[in-house]
Amino acid sequence: MAAYLQWRRFVFFEKELVKEPLALTGFQAYKLRVTHLHQLKQHNILASVGEDEEGINPLVKIWNLEKRDGGNPLCTRIFPAIPGTEPTVVSCLAVHENLSFMAIGFTDGSVTLNKGDITRDRHSKTQILHKGNYPVTGLAFRQAGKTTHLFVVTTENVQSYIVSGKDYPRVELDTHGCGLRCSALSDPSQDLQFIVAGDECVYLYQPDERGPCFAFEGHKLIAHWFRGYLVIVSRDRKVSPKSEFTSRDSQNSDKQILNIYDLCNKFIAYSAVFEDVVDVLAEWGSLYVLTRDGRVHALQEKDTQTKLEMLFKKNLFEMAINLAKSQHLDSDGLAQIFMQYGDHLYSKGNHDGAVQQYIRTIGKLEPSYVIRKFLDAQRIHNLTAYLQTLHRQSLANADHTTLLLNCYTKLKDSSKLEEFIKTKSESEVHFDVETAIKVLRQAGYYSHALYLAENHAHHEWYLKIQLEDIKNYQEALRYIGKLPFEQAESNMKRYGKILMHHTPEQTTQLLKGLCTDYRPSLEGRGDREAPSCRANSEEFIPIFANNPRELKAFLEHMSEVQPDSPQGIYDTLLELRLQNWAHEKDPQAKEKLHAEAISLLKSGRFCDVFDKALVLCQMHDFQDGVLYLYEQGKLFQQIMHYHMQHEQYRQVIAVCERHGEQEPSLWEQALSYFARKEEDCKEYVAAVLRHIENKSLMPPLLVVQTLAHNSTATLSIIRDYLVQKLQKQSQQIAQDELRVRRYREETTRIRQEIQELKASPKIFQKTKCSICNSALELPSVHFLCGHSFHQHCFESYSESDADCPTCLPENRKVMDMIRAQEQKRDLHDQFQHQLKCSNDSFSVIADYFGRGVFNKLTLLTDPPAARLTPSLEAGLQRDLLMHSRRGT
Repeated sequence: MAAYLQWRRFVFFEKELVKEPLALTGFQAYKLRVTHLHQLKQHNILASVGEDEEGINPLVKIWNLEKRDGGNPLCTRIFPAIPGTEPTVVSCLAVHENLSFMAIGFTDGSVTLNKGDITRDRHSKTQILHKGNYPVTGLAFRQAGKTTHLFVVTTENVQSYIVSGKDYPRVELDTHGCGLRCSALSDPSQDLQFIVAGDECVYLYQPDERGPCFAFEGHKLIAHWFRGYLVIVSRDRKVSPKSEFTSRDSQNSDKQILNIYDLCNKFIAYSAVFEDVVDVLAEWGSLYVLTRDGRVHALQEKDTQTKLEMLFKKNLFEMAINLAKSQHLDSDGLAQIFMQYGDHLYSKGNHDGAVQQYIRTIGKLEPSYVIRKFLDAQRIHNLTAYLQTLHRQSLANADHTTLLLNCYTKLKDSSKLEEFIKTKSESEVHFDVETAIKVLRQAGYYSHALYLAENHAHHEWYLKIQLEDIKNYQEALRYIGKLPFEQAESNMKRYGKILMHHTPEQTTQLLKGLCTDYRPSLEGRGDREAPSCRANSEEFIPIFANNPRELKAFLEHMSEVQPDSPQGIYDTLLELRLQNWAHEKDPQAKEKLHAEAISLLKSGRFCDVFDKALVLCQMHDFQDGVLYLYEQGKLFQQIMHYHMQHEQYRQVIAVCERHGEQEPSLWEQALSYFARKEEDCKEYVAAVLRHIENKSLMPPLLVVQTLAHNSTATLSIIRDYLVQKLQKQSQQIAQDELRVRRYREETTRIRQEIQELKASPKIFQKTKCSICNSALELPSVHFLCGHSFHQHCFESYSESDADCPTCLPENRKVMDMIRAQEQKRDLHDQFQHQLKCSNDSFSVIADYFGRGVFNKLTLLTDPPAARLTPSLEAGLQRDLLMHSRRGT
């Protein structure tokens, strides 16, 4: 039971006298009197109880205010209110908003229930719901879901019925009642409870039990519910409720008190004294009080902000908060109240209470406003509490995280620190993890920073702390081995050098795995389910800058396990082996390194980087490698020059013999080389001359001029060469003279033949066709060349009417040769002309070379020796073809 004497009183309503008459319209509903009216809130329907004639015969009328009947509202239904044959007086009336239920209470203790459509007789059914010995003083319907309850209160008890089902089960709620108009139904803010105002207390009821009660003293005259408030009109003089039915009119006028109670927030919103209140009405958003002298007083509720300001002036912040919540003030408004309340407590020195209010403003009030206050007051504990809540609501930024962690570290509160950072999952993290790692690292809380970095996959921070702060290189290496491939690769590139410096063997092993078949390890065991990846091994070579032994092991491992390794692996391995070979003093070890270097060169991995391998071999004076690469690159000139520089005469001859077929100029260079030697090189000169003579590589005069540079060379050296050369030239001259003589005789014969063809008739004596070799028959075709054909054979095989099919192939070759010679002559003349007229002769020559003009072209192959015609001069062949005619 709540004692109202402890409740504060406020003036949250403004009272004014209604001077202008209310805009009311009227109509005659009954001939004698109206006793009860009920206006529905959701429908324009009015239910009334009154009398049309003397005696106890009340009638119930239902009016549709939207329809008119002769100027009056339409009365849709009339029926007697008396439940039986005995007359009785109606005491109260209740109508459900859904128009399906209407209850009427009587002074004899009975209650009738009208179920169905109350506006129509045929759809409605009336029955007696309740009978008792005490007058019924109040009725109220309560709807909860699909269940409809009816509260019935008499002067002596309170009960409820379920009227939406069958049999109408009843529950007796209390054994004391109230007077007329002293009951009401609350709104949803009080869970639609039934309010019964007794003289000692005000009771609240649920459909199945009694709820709280409030000790509001005074004789209750009227109970009303208005917008979340309980309105009670009472007087101090105690009068029995029963007297309301017998002596109300005989009571003397007395001062009456109207109190408006806020049951949720436990205060009196308004209190005033009136003279003889007739009724209290709620309409148009205001509360109206009608007194017996005919005056109407309007009570207008003040706005929420005005009420809050009144509470602020009295420092009643808790009450202001409760009021704001009950008035459904938005979150911004509530946050403003919390801030003012916090400021008030802060000014009073109640920092603990202040921070609790400031915490309630999170999300609305700028955090810096609160942080600044507690930083100035050096209240780290309060600041920590505020920042913790800020993080729990995921509204903290990186600066807030930094500040909170600094608070923990200054307080040396390791338990709170661990509780803050050790969340169960990523979704529960309410702070910026990277910022937290930085702060913890700076404060020296390395283990906490490592925990965050590892659990939230901040791999770079984890490795920074391990390598730069703790110097735990083994653990850092183990951690990298657990990472996914991309992270492991990038971190090895970043920290590989420092790890190689402190843990060379383990780092080398990890790099071997990373570049061949990498799978992240789980506690030292390979994760076989993860897909294997491999990094570019060439990119990790700089890590081994100061570790040649590990570099050699790494490179040899990659070349053996992964033959398709990048070229840089083989280049570096070759360079490393050549370095080791060059600095090795032990002959046996040096020979082994020599074999390894040669084997690597012969592996075929340096075809595309020939120059690079050659430079490495030259840098380290690795002669065998240089010669091998020269030979592989077909650099025979370089091989020759190499042997010449080292005066290796036999090797010079061997190079010429081995590669002279591919590059004949080697013999010329060898002859020139030996010719310039002052020592006796007759043996080598003779060998060179024999080959030059066999292959006719040089003119004899050039050979003599070349050997003239050697002061030790004598005529005996080239005697045999010159004798053989002269003998061959003599033979060639004899052959040429014989060929000239034959060509002259042939030319004379052909000219005679041409003359005969021009001047003498040609007798065709061929008896067989030159194509089918059958006897000729007319018509036939004869050519001056002596060939004859059947006409049908000629037409089948000839390509032209003017050409002999048999001679045409040979004639075509001759004509092609003639045209080629003419074209070549024209091109020569054009070239000579451009060369003489151009200012830049070299450009002209280069242009002709680029067009392939000087390339050696073979237009016709040599004809068979058995035929005479192709060996004739081009001019004679042309004359013969021009004067040939077709004959028949």
